[in-house]
Amino acid sequence: MVVLLEDQCHLLWGDCLGYVWGQRGAAITVEMTNQRARQTYDGAVNFYSREFHGHEFSAGNGEHTVADVTWLMRIYAGKKLLLVWDGASYHRDRQLKAFLAEVNFGLEEKDWRVTCMPLAPNAAEQNPVEDIWLAGKNHLRRSFAQNKTFAKVKESFRNFLRSFSLDSVKFDWYEPAQQVI
Repeated sequence: MVVLLEDQCHLLWGDCLGYVWGQRGAAITVEMTNQRARQTYDGAVNFYSREFHGHEFSAGNGEHTVADVTWLMRIYAGKKLLLVWDGASYHRDRQLKAFLAEVNFGLEEKDWRVTCMPLAPNAAEQNPVEDIWLAGKNHLRRSFAQNKTFAKVKESFRNFLRSFSLDSVKFDWYEPAQQVI
């Protein structure tokens, strides 16, 4: 079984803004050229190998969640998947439920091709993928001078995700620990 920790990221044009210096007590105005520029990413990290898989979508919804799970099934062809994710509405949506019923049809629960398990409600800090998104957005803020367009922001974010290696203590939270008795 492949255990994947999964999460979405909604990248906004404003996410690449860094810090600026100005006079104390004086308001600083930064012009936003396109406040509607937005890109959604689904990301899954393999619990054991720490390999990250990112997929771009126009929005977070049931249709795109099904497409992402289908894509992960192709990556891990022939393997059972356990997806651990948050309680986003599209993780409980009718399209996803119908898809899961189809791919798991006729199988006992222990043999399901895809099993979904929610993280605790309102506990984003439990998911290591959140660390990936934070690192990516911090990268954008550090390199904001090179990203003059939203297309450049997305390209920079994609390149970061391809080269990023996750080392999060959050993985240790889920590993069985030896105890001295």
